Amino acid sequence: MLKTKPLPLPLPDPLMASLSGVPGFSADTFRAVHLSGEQITSLRINPMKWPAPPLGMEVTRVPWSSTGYYLPQRPSFTFDPLFHAGCYYVQEASSMFLEEALTQTTDISGPLRLLDLCAAPGGKSTLLQSLITPDSLLVSNEVIKQRVGILEENMIKWGGANVVVTQNDPRDFSAMEDYFDVILVDAPCSGSGLFRRDPETIGAWSEENVALCSQRQQRILSDIWPSLRQNGLLIYSTCSYSTCENEEILDWITTDFGATSLPLTLDPAWGIIESVSEKNACFGYRFFPDRVRGDGFFIAVLQKKEGANPSDFSSKRHSPERLSAKELAVCSPWLKKGEPIGMFKHQERIHALPEKRLGEIPYLQSRLYLKKAGILLGRLAGGELVPDHELALSLVISPDIPKTELSLEQAIQYLRKEDIRLETPFLGWALVCYENQRLGWIKILPNRVNNYYPKQYRILKRD
Repeated sequence: MLKTKPLPLPLPDPLMASLSGVPGFSADTFRAVHLSGEQITSLRINPMKWPAPPLGMEVTRVPWSSTGYYLPQRPSFTFDPLFHAGCYYVQEASSMFLEEALTQTTDISGPLRLLDLCAAPGGKSTLLQSLITPDSLLVSNEVIKQRVGILEENMIKWGGANVVVTQNDPRDFSAMEDYFDVILVDAPCSGSGLFRRDPETIGAWSEENVALCSQRQQRILSDIWPSLRQNGLLIYSTCSYSTCENEEILDWITTDFGATSLPLTLDPAWGIIESVSEKNACFGYRFFPDRVRGDGFFIAVLQKKEGANPSDFSSKRHSPERLSAKELAVCSPWLKKGEPIGMFKHQERIHALPEKRLGEIPYLQSRLYLKKAGILLGRLAGGELVPDHELALSLVISPDIPKTELSLEQAIQYLRKEDIRLETPFLGWALVCYENQRLGWIKILPNRVNNYYPKQYRILKRD
């Protein structure tokens, strides 16, 4: 744990007063933990890439996460090649409770359609992708253009083929009636739960902003509600302590939309507080930083009763452009054998998706702006595939692709997009790895090695 300077501002009196009757709130310990300057570092490993405790440290488990760990101190993740390989995601521990919210209320053993509506930078989307089946589909959306890039990068690192990244306003999803089985709305909020991590946000907090956030949350939920199927689940969360953005929102959903609140089972040792709303007795779960090793957080699960069951959304008249037999012969060797993966072509670029979801691409394209669809394998040129970085980090790449292991120094040089010197027995495209984890592509020529690490992802920091 690291220490930071004490808070530059006191906690807002109106916030403290509004919490005085909330279950689990203790003004003295709540204030003390914020004044302590204590910071907590946690991460969640990618079980499909790195199913082992991280970083060689003495770590402890996040109790409500199957893959989450607390670290004793915060290392420099920038200079860890395993971070760039997508072996883990640095995520705040409280938000990892999403795993419990999903698995306690949903059968994740079969194919599902999921939407993470406010997904950037990607922590909760990578968590969801780790839990669902390969033939499920996750739509990971971010409305703010400047934040879509980091979301796309993190989903590429995580490696799943069953993900579509979109950039759409919540209202755009209203036309997708009964499409999703599960919708996560990690709603924009007033952010009081982040005060310990980011004390500078205290000065921006106000009762007026809480009220505005509550109105925005209602607008967002109204927009996406039609796209949730009958008996589908809405997982609602915020990083706010305010009942106006939490319990009152649950009461509003159940009153206006007839939703049913679902209870979750807690281990008392976790320190999570169950909160039951006054009006409709809805179940919510609040994380106070003086009770849990994590930030302030609130989460609840509601079930939709109206609507219809999902139908076949595959297009009957339109379908993605399939590959010719010759193109299939070129591209197939780059993928694992036996994977239920379908490929389609768009502007000479080859994408791979779960075969069962391939027919839904036209439906999604007609309603959403797709930034990323499945895994971009690469582009066809001169009868060959020029592989893309997405393929290098994906979970569907063939294990037979040539690869070479780098030292830590060489890996950092590669990730800075600098020249690296290698002695290899082969020529052509190859993967570079660090501790057997793929970092990206090189092309080995007779007298040099070309570094194909994407320029936009390169390490710029020097120390």
